[in-house]
Amino acid sequence: MSISVTKRSEDYARWYTDVVQKAELADYGPVKGTMVIRPYGYALWENIRNIADRMFKETGHVNAYFPMFIPESYMKKEAEHVAGFAPECAVVTHGGGKKLDEPLYIRPTSETIIWSMYKKWIKSYRDLPILINQWVNVVRWEMRTRLFLRTTEFLWQEGHTAHATYKEAEEEALKMIEIYRQLAEDYMAMPVFVGIKTDAEKFAGAVYTYTIEAMMGDLKALQSGTSHNLGQNFAKAFDVTYLTKENKLEYVYATSWGVSTRLVGGVIMTHGDDKGLILPPKIAPYQLVIIPIWRNDEQKARLMEEVSKITLQFKKEDIRYIVDDNEQYSPGWKFNQWEMKGVPLRLEIGPKDLDKKQVVLVRRDTGTKQFIPIEKLFSVVTNLLQEIQNNLFQRALEFRNQHTHEVENYEDFKKIISDGGFVKAFWAGDGKMEAKIQEKTKATIRCIPFKQDRQGVCFYTGKPSKTVVIFAKSY
Repeated sequence: MSISVTKRSEDYARWYTDVVQKAELADYGPVKGTMVIRPYGYALWENIRNIADRMFKETGHVNAYFPMFIPESYMKKEAEHVAGFAPECAVVTHGGGKKLDEPLYIRPTSETIIWSMYKKWIKSYRDLPILINQWVNVVRWEMRTRLFLRTTEFLWQEGHTAHATYKEAEEEALKMIEIYRQLAEDYMAMPVFVGIKTDAEKFAGAVYTYTIEAMMGDLKALQSGTSHNLGQNFAKAFDVTYLTKENKLEYVYATSWGVSTRLVGGVIMTHGDDKGLILPPKIAPYQLVIIPIWRNDEQKARLMEEVSKITLQFKKEDIRYIVDDNEQYSPGWKFNQWEMKGVPLRLEIGPKDLDKKQVVLVRRDTGTKQFIPIEKLFSVVTNLLQEIQNNLFQRALEFRNQHTHEVENYEDFKKIISDGGFVKAFWAGDGKMEAKIQEKTKATIRCIPFKQDRQGVCFYTGKPSKTVVIFAKSY
């Protein structure tokens, strides 16, 4: 199999698919729209998942599991919710060789089944809050799919919390979108805009939807995580009430929030280049690949002895590494393969290096090569991994800033959106105007950023406005 991939400048979509497959992240499943996540891709997802899971638990959340089959009657209890998901739902009508008395929806999201359980569990203010998360698969029958970004079945986490007051629910929703911001920026080195969705773009059944939006290498937006204040909508649909301290019945307030395996796609498109993946060290399955180079068994024995000493230190300090001593491939082939896989650092060591008590370190993000004394190796590797993490974030941030534009009129807006990028502009329009702009340009309001400290004139209506929004084409 050739290691090379289509150039991003020639065909970005083809480049993306090439990288996913040739870096051995995922492959197409036998059912249209499904994907098989390969071990290397799953290891990347596991690292992202484990970081998020730790942050959830540090803020008091616990994990549980709810069934993937949801009775049709449950889905229909929250009308706005089912209307939002109906076109994407997969429905089971037969089981055990017989037609079911009631069709079962395969989980597109779990609000309905979770709230049916919360009705059983919540009786008093003493039972609140409930802070539950689950890591599961979901099914949404997508017509146009792309590995990781949009597939019929995908992996995600979905948090579902229950609260006594609207204030507590709002604090929860904002807390979780901040956790997602930290996950994206501090670990995935992916800068995001944080804000609120318009009514046209919010989650079906939500009062408010908060979002993080990232710019990909083709200048499109990727919605990378959302957090929803659901108000009392689901509590009313499922008649979930609690007895207050004042001995009054009150409907419960709710939130839900989630990220999915599309984050893997986000990492690829934020940092990748014509050689393949470039992975931020904090989430990379391997932060370092060690490639010993020898010509005979005597050289191999000497080198592997030194490699064992080197890796002993890495083990103690939890640096994730792999030793590629496969004799079936040349060193050059290995270099290309691990570049494709995006490993942040490559360590090369041959007989001459051993004689000089040094190794060669090569950075994946810049291609810079350094000769490092073995005695200083650990400290240099530690520092370089942090440098690479910081550099990837700054590089992505500069790219986003370079391609984020401000406009004052619709003509300029259409030109910039056509060329690609984000548009920041004052907005005083409504949902119908949003729909018209989307119909004409395929761009949507990705979010209304939290920070609003200016006033101006709406680019579309000409009316005074204190609200800046971000438009972009999106995945």
